[in-house]
Parts: sequence; C-alpha cells; structure tokens
Amino acid sequence: MATALGSGLGSALRRWTPGALYGAPLRWTTPRLAGRSDRHHVALTLDDGPDPLSTPLVLRTLARHEVRATYFLVGEHIADNRALVEQMHAEGHELAVHGWTHRSVVGLSRQRLRDDLERTCAAITQITGTRPRWHRPPFGITTLASRDAARDTGLTPVLWTAWGRDWSRWVGPAGITRRVELTLRPGGTVLLHDTDRYASPGSWRRTDAALDTLLTRWASSGVPVGPLAEHWSRDEVVPISRCRPGPAGPPSP
Repeated sequence: MATALGSGLGSALRRWTPGALYGAPLRWTTPRLAGRSDRHHVALTLDDGPDPLSTPLVLRTLARHEVRATYFLVGEHIADNRALVEQMHAEGHELAVHGWTHRSVVGLSRQRLRDDLERTCAAITQITGTRPRWHRPPFGITTLASRDAARDTGLTPVLWTAWGRDWSRWVGPAGITRRVELTLRPGGTVLLHDTDRYASPGSWRRTDAALDTLLTRWASSGVPVGPLAEHWSRDEVVPISRCRPGPAGPPSP
C-alpha cells in the first residue's frame, strides 16, 4: 500500500511540478536547456506555425537575408499546410516539435505527453523524411513529466535566452528589436513567433518588421545566425529523435 501511494504521489508531482519550480533553476544550471552555446552564434527560432497567412512572408524575409532558422511547429496545423511545411524544409529550415496542440503541459501525464510528441514527430517526418531533434513546450513551461516524455522520444528540450515578447499587443517592431538586443548574449537563442494564432491580432507583422531589422544589424556586425543544429560545438552529443513513424492523427485523451 505504501509503495502504491508513493508511486501515485510521484506521478502526480511529475505532472504538476511546473517550470516555475523545476525548469527555471535548470535554465541557469544547464546551458543546453536554456539554449546557450559556447559558440559566437545566434540560434534563431520561431514558434507556433505553420500559418498559411503569415509563415510565407516570414520565410520571404529570411530568404532575403539568406538566413535559416528552427521552426517549432504545432502538430494539428501540419497536415492542412503540407505544401508550406515542404517549402520550409526545402528552403533549409529546421523543423522541430512544439506540441500537437498549443496547451500547457502542466497536469498532463508522461504517457499523454509522449503520445503528443510522437504524433507531432510523425507528422513532420512523413512530410520531410527528416526526424525532428528538438522540443520546446508551449509557453516554455516544463514539468518532470514533460522532460521524461521528451527523453522517451529522443527529443532534446530547448527554451530560449532572448525574446521580444512579440505576442503582445503593446509592443511594436522597435520594442521587439530593443528587447531582443537587451537580452541577447553571445551564444544565445532567440524566440520569436511567425503567427498570431495564439497572440494579439497582427502581431506577426510587427515580428516580421523587427526580424528584418535584427537580421540586418546582425549581418553588419558579423554575427552568424542560424538554426539550432548549428548552435553547438561538434563534440557535444545531440540526441536524435526516435519518433516512430505512424499515423499523424490527434493524440489520445
């Protein structure tokens, strides 16, 4: 009885211990989780796509600057935007896992989260033939269960070190640019969003304008910018996803 109670309590703690208690200290003690690298390099990441309205225009901005990025995709939007995902992959961008839906992982079991990650991996792999390597939970909130689930599927969790709060209705392109530059350090990872699906209406337009400014300034300063795959030294081992190919349907409840 005591063993069963202990096991149940442990499972509950893993589901409900949020990043505020567990993930935040790790962001300081584990550079990889925070997206910090020992290289003079900026990892550019964009969350919440694919979006047929906004993603193509952000892709155009990246192409104009000849920069590739890592996109953390929401699985439920992948199948309806297959051609767009193919374009992202063909243009050399790295596709990663945000989740099947855009919901907090707090309170979700390890099994439910594993199913979520595996289905999103499968959706990406079926289109691109390339297995994802990275996972960023929605809102940047981690739990013990979410980290276990990522490890189960061979994904490496990566958060960020700098962002522009570009989802807010109260910040414009100049504010996004300023906030990124204030928080970015060498070897940092930048978080932006290529859609307003989970943000204030039209926020992606402000993000796109800020991105154009940031890329121009980084290029003039000689700062290399690229996807997470280029962010760490070669001698650092990066797990490759073991996602099982299969139907990319909705996750089980």
